Amino acid sequence: MTESVFADPDPESQPGGSGAEETVEGSGSRSSSRVNVSSRTYGGRQFWGDVRFAGGWKIQQNVFTGHHRLLDPGDVRRAWGAREACELHLDKLIAAGTIEPMGGTAVILVHGALRSSKSMKKLGAGLAEDGYTLVPFDYPSTKAGIETSADYLQQVIERLEGIERIHLVCHSMGGLVVRSWSGRYGDKRVGRLVMLAVPNRGAAMADHLKGNLLFRLLYGEAGLQLASDPKGFISTLPTPGFEFAVIAGKAGTDRGFNPLVPGDDDGTVAVQSTRLPGAADFISIRAGHSFLMFKPEVVEWTRRFLKHGYFRKDGSKEPIPVEKSGSKDGETGPKADEKPSA
Repeated sequence: MTESVFADPDPESQPGGSGAEETVEGSGSRSSSRVNVSSRTYGGRQFWGDVRFAGGWKIQQNVFTGHHRLLDPGDVRRAWGAREACELHLDKLIAAGTIEPMGGTAVILVHGALRSSKSMKKLGAGLAEDGYTLVPFDYPSTKAGIETSADYLQQVIERLEGIERIHLVCHSMGGLVVRSWSGRYGDKRVGRLVMLAVPNRGAAMADHLKGNLLFRLLYGEAGLQLASDPKGFISTLPTPGFEFAVIAGKAGTDRGFNPLVPGDDDGTVAVQSTRLPGAADFISIRAGHSFLMFKPEVVEWTRRFLKHGYFRKDGSKEPIPVEKSGSKDGETGPKADEKPSA
């Protein structure tokens, strides 16, 4: 069941697998429903944000038009129009037993900029072996600000019905989305978080390219939010109030892969920038930024941390201490659950 999230089934084998779908009526709105011709969706993922997930099916919202669509596990569109229409269609499938109820522990996979949940497929396959319910989350990383993407994440999390515990695994910008979400929303079911190559202190490449028109067109508002300005967006993000750990890619040399990034780096993000104070564990590996989640070691470490709270087989840890404000490795923001002292 967990592996079906990434399945590529024959559309003919799915409910309503061919031809026009039955028109789904929304709640009193003439424009709430549309006649749907089942069709596989290709690309365009930067224009959509997930708002609900159930058993591999997902409802998404178009960031430009505001309309919604319902996709099955094979990315075939089964309904579209108003959200109410898609919700009704999905609820009917759940009530009919076509979609099995979710339960146990879920792992939400949050991709990075210019990517989609498909980039987390290999990592997800490893996690599926541990019996987790996989939730591959998609958000419009280049067409919306990080706060908006956090809003999409909240809509998915609050509708994870039947799920008792939630872990998160995020890559690059995805980690900033989770940090934004943790400070503004949060959920008592969250257990652990693994951050992969997350620019927790900003990305030097964003500093270099923020004035470049092509960069602005490709990465949009969220790309500008990646800058390492000490008074910029990232400095306002809280440290998660739940257990988390960091995995960084590196060249393993003082100069790193990229001469434009200070110190050792993965070609895009400096190792030092990934180090968020308060992490329960830290580990690094020679790898490029975009391919870190494909490394077998990274899959193994992620699985181990979600299970046991540490990366290494011997149980040893390399935590990142929270240091006093103003120090070189000072905390980048308040804890998400931090309360004022009495």
